[in-house]
Amino acid sequence: MDNITEGTWESLPVKLNDNILETLREMKFTHMTPVQSACIPLFMRNKDVAAEAVTGSGKTLAFVIPIIEILLKREDKLKKMQVGALVITPTRELALQISEVFEGFLLKFPQFKQILLIGGSNPIEDVEKFKEHGANIIIATPGRLEDMFRRKADGLDLSILVKTLDVLVLDEADRLLDMGFVASLNVILAFLPKQRRTGLFSATQTQELEKLVRAGLRNPVRITVKEKGVAATATQKTPARLCNYYFICRIEEKFNNMVAFLKERIDEKHLVFFSTCASVEYYGRALETLFKKADIRCIHGKMKNKRNKIFADFRALESGILVCTDVMARGIDIPDVNWVLQYDPPSNASAFVHRCGRTARIGNQGSALVFLLPMEESYVTFLSINQKCPLERMEPIEDVMDILPKVKAMALADRAMYDRGMRAYVSSVQAYAKHECSLIFRVKDLDFSAMAKGFALLRMPKMPELKDKSFPDFVRTDIDTDTIRYKDKAREKLRRKMLAELKERGPAPLVRRNVVRNTSWSKQKQKQDRKRKKSAKRQLGEGSDEEEDEDLKELLNDTRLLKRLKKGKISEEDFNKQMEDVPLNSTQTGSPKATDDA
Repeated sequence: MDNITEGTWESLPVKLNDNILETLREMKFTHMTPVQSACIPLFMRNKDVAAEAVTGSGKTLAFVIPIIEILLKREDKLKKMQVGALVITPTRELALQISEVFEGFLLKFPQFKQILLIGGSNPIEDVEKFKEHGANIIIATPGRLEDMFRRKADGLDLSILVKTLDVLVLDEADRLLDMGFVASLNVILAFLPKQRRTGLFSATQTQELEKLVRAGLRNPVRITVKEKGVAATATQKTPARLCNYYFICRIEEKFNNMVAFLKERIDEKHLVFFSTCASVEYYGRALETLFKKADIRCIHGKMKNKRNKIFADFRALESGILVCTDVMARGIDIPDVNWVLQYDPPSNASAFVHRCGRTARIGNQGSALVFLLPMEESYVTFLSINQKCPLERMEPIEDVMDILPKVKAMALADRAMYDRGMRAYVSSVQAYAKHECSLIFRVKDLDFSAMAKGFALLRMPKMPELKDKSFPDFVRTDIDTDTIRYKDKAREKLRRKMLAELKERGPAPLVRRNVVRNTSWSKQKQKQDRKRKKSAKRQLGEGSDEEEDEDLKELLNDTRLLKRLKKGKISEEDFNKQMEDVPLNSTQTGSPKATDDA
């Protein structure tokens, strides 16, 4: 946004409370952004709002300010245990961030209490905190909030406390739906009063979000804030002050190039995105060793209790590197991020836009760079068409050194690092196979041997995708990998104990049995498709499969009757009668009862 401001707060058509204006001045927010100037008056005039604006455009203040204003104007003042506002957001990091913004304003409004309900903590502690301190404003993630509605036995009946609700906000609403929270949202919405103001805020519009708008909002005002200077037909989805680049290199040179890039800018603040948690663990540890003087943090979805502290620590840093998965891609506001690096392209195109949006926020400058393989270059064209996100090619990075031998040395020195590398490789191949742009990101085109070199592996892992393949170009280490020790002495002692037990037992006798073998992701998908087609075919009565199923079900029914006869549960007369009277269609699927139950 070349001109990010839309006038001062005093220029709004509705007057803001003096304490709110004073807090804004203290926070150094002297002017509004377009989404704020559009949403705040509508919310305060009791309109439902569905707002779409590019990431980093100031959506949080667009609902925090009206929530406080609406609660202040209530005729019946809220009591300690009465909830007036509810903000639902997809991730705990975003919830923490919103809570911090509310906290800044509520210092001047001590009559209102807020509570944060997110995963990573004991739900009983949340219940006790709620009962002790009360709450008028709830900021929550869907899973924990749904759980709180089921805590009546613990002395908290949240369904009664939300009867006074005035405002519901779904922040990053499209992401709430993407992450599979639809069931939780339906449960939560069923408890809320219909007479309320509702706001949906997102950076992208999807068909699922449109359904939610129609179902949950009453005659909403739709707000779409576009970048100034961008044609209406283009609808650019990334901030105008974001410089977006792509870099082409071979897969075995990817990590070397990224390290050289970071080395040139080690005094800046970076976010580095990987596709899997295992890759974050592996490459994050490698970067810690390679950049000993830099502040490096790692965050991914499988971290439970540590995430909040790591996020808070990195936000406070002036420079550093945060290695992360897409758990950090949405709505997170980290001050002064200079570069967003995408080592792995995300599994879907909309996530690409949200990753980039972690920089160039609220009118600031920022840059983003995605690393692509030569066979993936058409992804650039796809992004410019599908996401209205143009990219500029970056020139070759200078002074690239081969640091992979150092990473190999780390694996040889500690089995934990060796294990991380193997898990990272396997998970990355599987993530690649699940990419939504399967015409561009084709797992069958991957050079597995070169990829293993890029991961600095000591040997090729065993996995379904590599079955029956040879890798003459891959040079396996001469060292027996079973001899690599854990640096953690307790862990190594346990490993040696297990090895000794295995040696003592000797090789297990070979027993022929039906083994369900692991299959690759792509083959699993094909198998699932075949199952669905076969099921549909049976339901439509096509072919002879249904007749065979009926025969099998009838045989099973006869067997059950025979067992009941042997156990004396039915008489021989009843047995003969039931054998004669069983109708031919008694075991068919799709009976009225089955339909009702479904």
